[in-house]
Amino acid sequence: MTQTQAVIETINKLGGIATLNQINQHVFEIKDCVWKTKTPFASVRRIVQLTNGIYKIKPGLYALESHRKLLEQEGIYEQTEKNKNSEEVKTFNHSYYQGLLLEIGRMRHLDTFVPNQDKNKKFLKTPLGDIRTLQSIPQYSYPNLVERSSTIDVIWFNNHKMPHSFYEIEHSTDIQNSLLKFDDLRDFSARMVIVADEKRHLEFITKMGYAAFNALRENKRVDFLSYASLDKQYEQEMQRQNMDFIL
Repeated sequence: MTQTQAVIETINKLGGIATLNQINQHVFEIKDCVWKTKTPFASVRRIVQLTNGIYKIKPGLYALESHRKLLEQEGIYEQTEKNKNSEEVKTFNHSYYQGLLLEIGRMRHLDTFVPNQDKNKKFLKTPLGDIRTLQSIPQYSYPNLVERSSTIDVIWFNNHKMPHSFYEIEHSTDIQNSLLKFDDLRDFSARMVIVADEKRHLEFITKMGYAAFNALRENKRVDFLSYASLDKQYEQEMQRQNMDFIL
């Protein structure tokens, strides 16, 4: 079996769609394929980028052309300049990045939560409710504050069931609404992060400059994380999981 055939077979086994990291995790399990190279991950990356029959949905996420129609029926679309602002792509992007954050949180041995209204949305083929480790939000504070945080896109909790990080994913909605939530929760020692396309970074800076968010800005409570950086950190986290020993 050639290396290209091994990659295609791996994506097929994963349901016709896979992140680059999922491919790297499983492709070397195929015994009929020999990888005589010191840089097998680079070879996999080259194959998914250049092989007919494999298409890129977004950076780091690839699918088989033979599965395209089925994937689109499931709400998974290749992002293009023409459709990037469509409701289908917005919905897919939102749940996709929620899934990445849930996966990273789990790999870091943190408990994770997404709002109940999102639990049936999917990260690729898997409902977010099956990925989150908590099926209900911990009652970590006064009921009104817990309720306020219950609609935040992703929350990581530490082993004391206290908030470790709050993440709001902003594909096209108003960043100001997320900052208002964060301002209400600023007394908790938790990281607060806006996740969005890098093109919205300037908008984030502008909104943070509003007087209403003086406390957030002056105490440097909120950070901006681009989609590209999140993709890269997910890849790095997956690679760490495959190491025999980590310093």
